[in-house]
Amino acid sequence: MLGGKMKGGETVGSSSSISPLVSFVLGAAMATVCILFVMSASPGRRLADISAWRSSAEDTTAPLHPQEVTADADAGDEQLVAAAAGNFTVVAAPAPAPVQAPASPYGDLEEVLQRAATADKTVIMTQINLAWTKPGSLLDLFFESFRLGEGGVSRLLDHLVIVTMDPAAYEQCQVVHRHCYFLRTTGVDYRSEKMFMSKDYLEMMWGRNKFQQTIVELGYNFLFTDVDVMWFRDPFRHISMGADIAISSDVFIGDPYSLGNFPNGGFLFVRSNNKTIEFYKSWQQGRWRFFGKHEQDVFNLIKHEQQAKLDIAIQFLDTTYISGFCQLSKDLNKICTLHANCCVGLGAKMHDLRGVLDVWRNYTAAPPDERRSGKFQWKLPGICIH
Repeated sequence: MLGGKMKGGETVGSSSSISPLVSFVLGAAMATVCILFVMSASPGRRLADISAWRSSAEDTTAPLHPQEVTADADAGDEQLVAAAAGNFTVVAAPAPAPVQAPASPYGDLEEVLQRAATADKTVIMTQINLAWTKPGSLLDLFFESFRLGEGGVSRLLDHLVIVTMDPAAYEQCQVVHRHCYFLRTTGVDYRSEKMFMSKDYLEMMWGRNKFQQTIVELGYNFLFTDVDVMWFRDPFRHISMGADIAISSDVFIGDPYSLGNFPNGGFLFVRSNNKTIEFYKSWQQGRWRFFGKHEQDVFNLIKHEQQAKLDIAIQFLDTTYISGFCQLSKDLNKICTLHANCCVGLGAKMHDLRGVLDVWRNYTAAPPDERRSGKFQWKLPGICIH
């Protein structure tokens, strides 16, 4: 009021006689306006913070406890809020959780490949299950061939990735080798030996083929070797730098670039590039085009059309150097690898490969002149070798 009378006849002045109650209400209103102004300048402030401010007019007897305010405004705003309210403690907001990259669909595959790869991103790979990893089985013979080999072939084990098909094989691999990878699969029990051309055998071969496609898509070159391949010398010197694919031969007719050669996928080099990635896609499609065939037969069926379509360079490896039971090289001075192909059954492979290693052991122990004489020959016939 500007001109009324108060009790006792005193005139109410405009600036000196305002009642304490009115003064209190005006002060509270102005403080509220300040709080709202500060919060409107800090849109990140939560609306719930408004209710944390309490006026002594609402409850003059209750103790005032400091209320926590999340500090997601800048420091200047925090100071204003504290000054206006008088009973706030500013608490720093927790740091945001780090953003984690999505897990690789291949588990630790890329880590294993990085550890094993050469400078030009090349790895050697083999694939095993429990039946082939037991002590005295094929994996032992495989490693022994590297140890008996010459020309530093044993150093290539540093670049070997062993792909295991079951947990027990993975555990056994870790006991004997650095670079092991467990390829998780469903629908097939891979622990036991798979008979040639059985349903499980075909699943295993086509699964292997799909896995090889993954390797080239990840940007790695690979040399795949079956575990029943004995390594005596470095085979890389017989793989052409111009080859996109270099594959061993069941039957070699003399020209390494003739599509008339008969391939064997148990020893296969693939260079990672757009041509080979497209080749593998067509190769996988061939599984359904030629249903019931295994991957080696499908390679033979599509090699002409894919070479014409992709202009892909396919080298067939000379059996004089990259040999096998199908077309046996008898020159121990030249042979690099020997594959127990054209041989069915784990027992038969084991029998003949033990004989092969016995001959090679005697050969490497002989004087150079005796070795060059050509007197050392494989023990023939075996169960498969002839």
